[in-house]
Amino acid sequence: MLTIKQITNNPQEIIDRLKIKNFDAQKIVNQIIEIDTVKRQTQKKVDDLKAEQNKIAKKIGLLFKNKKIVEANKAKTTASNLKTATKEVEKYFSQLDEQMYNCIVELPNIPHQSVPLGKSDADNELIKKGGKMPTFDFKPLPHWELTKKYDIIDFELGNKLTGSGFPVYKGKGAKIQRALINFFLDEGEKAGYQEIMPPLLVNKDSAYATGQLPDKDGQMYHATEDNFYLIPTAEVPITNIYRNVILDEKDFPVKMTGYTPCFRREAGSYGKDVRGLNRLHQFDKVEIVQLQNPEKSYETLDEMVSHVENLIIKLDLPYRIVKLCGGDLSFTSALTYDFEVYSAAQEKWLEVSSVSNFEAFQSNRLKLRYKSKNSKKNQLAHTLNGSALALPRILATILENNQTKDGIKIPEVLVPFIGFDNIK
Repeated sequence: MLTIKQITNNPQEIIDRLKIKNFDAQKIVNQIIEIDTVKRQTQKKVDDLKAEQNKIAKKIGLLFKNKKIVEANKAKTTASNLKTATKEVEKYFSQLDEQMYNCIVELPNIPHQSVPLGKSDADNELIKKGGKMPTFDFKPLPHWELTKKYDIIDFELGNKLTGSGFPVYKGKGAKIQRALINFFLDEGEKAGYQEIMPPLLVNKDSAYATGQLPDKDGQMYHATEDNFYLIPTAEVPITNIYRNVILDEKDFPVKMTGYTPCFRREAGSYGKDVRGLNRLHQFDKVEIVQLQNPEKSYETLDEMVSHVENLIIKLDLPYRIVKLCGGDLSFTSALTYDFEVYSAAQEKWLEVSSVSNFEAFQSNRLKLRYKSKNSKKNQLAHTLNGSALALPRILATILENNQTKDGIKIPEVLVPFIGFDNIK
């Protein structure tokens, strides 16, 4: 969430910068400025009424002291009327405050200066390519055929049990899934991240604090009776651990990692791009989260990008890193790097990770601050997160890229976790 100071001090800059995200902020910014003006006027009324109350309270004391009872009682009536008027004005101020909040949460985060212009993923900027592209002397099968051939994932059974987008992992398929989770968590621990096992449902405050609400309301599964939301990513509960917390500057960086199932409705998704593991409603993911001093957050972003890159390198997958353009950038992010791995059978790049710096956008919603030695006032921390990694498309590319005529080879780094080196 942007701060009121950011908006009111530089309204045109906010409007211009959000155009990079293809977001027209003119109307909302104007509303915020109007509400802020009325709020200031209303606050002055409250202050004036309270000052008058204090003045009359002193007068009442003197009148009673001088035994001027009639005048004192008249003054008490005046004081009572002022108190009632003050409550009414304060109530109006609270209403303005709510209106202001409802406007501000509709504004996306401001993109970083380095974010390229563009409207879709076609305009993203290629940063780096790595790994060796697979070659075959036969026509490789897509993963949804491989999983059926070797009986390791059952999409039809998942459809029977729940619906489309809820696969059932079986035998060696389940073991590979568990191996990937353990591998990613172990690598995170080696990099200094504390493992967290959070709840899979969060309350409305948590969903608002990290920016899923109101922006992604229609994409989240909602348990309406209890008003809980199934998490779309471990980022939500893990980051919310520090909601309403004041850190000390020496606490940085705070590094956390966690594995969770993730739930996304993916409303409107259909066609060949959602086949098999390409897009699911329930999937497994290991997330890394950092809370950082604003002065070091972009250095930290580079470090997190390097961590994810090393995971993909160890899995021996061809990959590329892209910087998202304004039109492809999320509501909450200031700068995001996406990782894509190459799918041999589908002959296309599949996104497997997003690593983002949210700067102070989430922290303002979270009320996550820190004590700075350079300031008497508590400052907003910066929050960052990344997929390290999302499993479905990683598994899909492992199966497709490592297939042979006789089976599927398992990446060496996973063998110690599962005890076998191939699927036949």
